[in-house]
Amino acid sequence: MKVETRIKKYEGVPKTMLVLFLICCSVQLVRAQSKVSAEIDTASIKIGEQIRYKITVETDTTDMVFFPEDQTFSPLEMVEALGIDTVKSEDRMVLQRLYALTQFDSGTYTIPPQRIAINEKPFFTDSFRIAVATVPVDTLKQKMYDIKPLIEVEKNNAKTIAIIVGILLALLLIGGLVYWFFLRKKPLTEEEKEALLPPYDRALLELKKLDNSRYLIQDEYKKYYSELTNIVRSYLEEEVHVSALESTTNQLIERLEMLKDAGELKLDETTIQQFKKVLETADLVKFAKSRPETKAAEEDRKLVEQIVVKTKEALPEPTEEELLQDEEYLQELARQKRRKKIYWAAAIMAGILFFGSAASIAYFGFKEVKDTVLGHPSKELLEGEWISSSYGFPPIELETPEVLVRQEVAIPPEAKAKIDDTQTFVYNNPKGVFTIAASSTTFTEPKEPDFEKTLEQILKSYEEKGARNIITKQEEFVTKSGVQGLKVYGSGQFKVPDSDNLVRGKYAIISFGGKGFQQQILLNWLDGDEYAEKIVERILASVDVKAQV
Repeated sequence: MKVETRIKKYEGVPKTMLVLFLICCSVQLVRAQSKVSAEIDTASIKIGEQIRYKITVETDTTDMVFFPEDQTFSPLEMVEALGIDTVKSEDRMVLQRLYALTQFDSGTYTIPPQRIAINEKPFFTDSFRIAVATVPVDTLKQKMYDIKPLIEVEKNNAKTIAIIVGILLALLLIGGLVYWFFLRKKPLTEEEKEALLPPYDRALLELKKLDNSRYLIQDEYKKYYSELTNIVRSYLEEEVHVSALESTTNQLIERLEMLKDAGELKLDETTIQQFKKVLETADLVKFAKSRPETKAAEEDRKLVEQIVVKTKEALPEPTEEELLQDEEYLQELARQKRRKKIYWAAAIMAGILFFGSAASIAYFGFKEVKDTVLGHPSKELLEGEWISSSYGFPPIELETPEVLVRQEVAIPPEAKAKIDDTQTFVYNNPKGVFTIAASSTTFTEPKEPDFEKTLEQILKSYEEKGARNIITKQEEFVTKSGVQGLKVYGSGQFKVPDSDNLVRGKYAIISFGGKGFQQQILLNWLDGDEYAEKIVERILASVDVKAQV
């Protein structure tokens, strides 16, 4: 019934239109189809070589295509995923993407099918089988050589020399800056040179500068008279020792009159009255806005110069005592100036030291800086030149910060029947409470040593020397050549040499032995001393012994 209905629906449509409709539908169907393919450039590679894996997608230009990402090619490894190449033709497009794959183990591997999503619809490529071959090595043509032995080389001091040179250059730079800015005698400026002139010469020089000014040309009479009176007032204050700058005209004239009457200033009355007239004119110009003629202003300037000259002539000659006082005053000024420079230099050096110390502490840590500057016995041992040597027989090979010194040890009479010989070597640093000892003992009979008995004797000797609260642990110890021994270690309170004080310390006893001999290494150090801990680690890492006599 439904089929008949659909046929009836198109009965009125011309056959030509139906044919065109069917052709369009078929074209649209073809256009909607998408194709995915993959290929490789080779199916066999050597270890580490790369395969070029190419995926090609042909689809409509409006489709969304997603290529595989990350390590989806396992067991092969993706080295690189290149960019996507796109070629468009009308409403179709071809997308290609290359992948570089590799494998570092020989064998046969399968690249699994890769999933490509087109408008979220999955498409899968074919799988590929890959053969990875090893690289052949011709051992007949290529000679084999033994491993070369270790070669002792001289200690490289390049880093230390570079640090010393850097410090010297920094100090030289700092010293140069301090000298240049504070200690050297700088060339004086014109103002400083003028300030060092005697009051009389300075007054005449300033009057000459006033002549060359443009005050009168620019009708700046107030500035002109202000500078003119300041010159003469400053001169009188320095040379005559009167309070001229802060005095009014009448007060200043009265003081000059008093000095004249007292015989301390041999000025005639006419000069004083001329000076009074100049001061009054200046007051009128400054406060009453009076404007004298230019010629009158120039005459006042000449009168001021005459007053300065006559005042210089009227002053009595300085006595020898006054000259000495002036000389002492100048020397004191020079000393004060020199002290000021030294204080500045010291302040700069203190600032450099402070900020340098702060930066060092921030970078290296307070303890490292303190131990470097003030010194630390264990740190000096750790950073010093180490010595590698053999001690006793059978020999014990050790690397130590200092040479172990042979110690004469008397064999007790009751032990002479069992012990043939004992050789003991010791280094002791009382400042750092640090001890290194190595001993080799040979027996009269080829028997295995009794480590427990020896350890009991050592711990008993600790207690006899004042040690308390000794904690003991033990574990196996293996030298760098593979010789096995016994390590007994722990902590306790040990007596400080030449003192009754007890300090928290650590110890380690490493024992080796065989038929007819026994070897022991004994270490003592202060608990919490990180430098001593590093020394012990380095010593134990260097231990080696002969496993037989």
